[in-house]
Amino acid sequence: MDELLSRHRGVMPSWMPIYYEQPIEIVTGKGSRVTDSNGKSYLDFFAGVLTNSLGYDLPEVREAVERQLRTGIVHTSTLYLIRQQVELAEKIARRSGIPDARVFFTNSGTEANEAALQVATNARRSSTVLAVRNGYHGRTAATIAVTGIRAWSASALSPFNVSYLHSGDRLRGLFKGMSDERYLEAAVEDLREVLATTTAGAVACLIVEPIQGVGGFTRGPDGLLAAWKEVLDEHGILLISDEVQTGWGRTGEHFWGYQAHGVTPDLLTFAKGIGNGFALAGVVGRAEVIEQVEGTSFSTFGGNPVATAAGNAVLDYIVDHDLQANAARVGGILLDGLRAVDSPIVVEVRGKGLMIGIELTSVAKTGAVFESCKRDGLLVGKGGLYGTTIRMGPPLNLTEEEAREGLEILTSALHEHA
Repeated sequence: MDELLSRHRGVMPSWMPIYYEQPIEIVTGKGSRVTDSNGKSYLDFFAGVLTNSLGYDLPEVREAVERQLRTGIVHTSTLYLIRQQVELAEKIARRSGIPDARVFFTNSGTEANEAALQVATNARRSSTVLAVRNGYHGRTAATIAVTGIRAWSASALSPFNVSYLHSGDRLRGLFKGMSDERYLEAAVEDLREVLATTTAGAVACLIVEPIQGVGGFTRGPDGLLAAWKEVLDEHGILLISDEVQTGWGRTGEHFWGYQAHGVTPDLLTFAKGIGNGFALAGVVGRAEVIEQVEGTSFSTFGGNPVATAAGNAVLDYIVDHDLQANAARVGGILLDGLRAVDSPIVVEVRGKGLMIGIELTSVAKTGAVFESCKRDGLLVGKGGLYGTTIRMGPPLNLTEEEAREGLEILTSALHEHA
């Protein structure tokens, strides 16, 4: 492993992070477990950053991909009809909750958000957009511009004029400690003030994550998006819901994160879990909005036959096995168990379904818990604005037994470093 790490450092940029004091190479996987090159097995609670939504080596996904590979067609481009793409677009359009929906496929969440911003700015003939502090939307010039976390903002150069609203972080800042009712009032006051002071002319859109992923799974109260949209509608401003991490039933309560807010966005972006490891993402929007892009545009690899074969199998499996309900049930075991942990280093346990964050008292404690989990056979993520959050997004088909196993390891690590 030292040899591979040395080679990695010899050809990869230093700003590309790699986990653990002793990094691991994952070589095999089955279900919710993976094995590294030393033969050590891990229960995976991060799932490729919430991407392996059905875990590893699921027969239904593998067989769908193998069937497509046997045709000899891996790629044709969207200049030709792609049956798998059309079928998946139909399913996603029906599930999106957006009326008269159109779907455009890309390869990643970054590209999906880039496409949504392109649509919105074209539709509104404006380069002024609203974003949310502590939000993360990708690594291109446009998506960095609307990312509200300095550590992930590699450049100050931007194609947009961006104004930021207050974040969903309820431990810090001006909205700290507010009741849900007062929070919603303050958020609306903030939006109105931002529109009156830091914007000029038409505003294209507000892009927002229902639950802030990289930001540490922070969120405002349910109903926040609806409260914002009431103001946005007064000005014709479009709402983009970034569902890259919250989609596909992960929150347990709903299929999409926005549905907890009693509102329908104008545009919705998706990625990660729909491909279960295959590069697949996209944007859904009302036809009258999507069709206002002038000029020709397409994604060479977006929605290719292999990725959409996987996507169809993933979505069918999630729906047929009601994994949204499983996320609620199994996520409840984890959330209840973690909230019962009596440890002085735990500041807050938050999340919905199988999207869970544990806010700890310091970066050092977060790193120590992170490493202990790995030592004891559990993979988790970390993040948050200040790097003090343990993040978890296990496969949606995680079992109750696996949840309790992971909970035991987490509980032990939290006590060990108290």
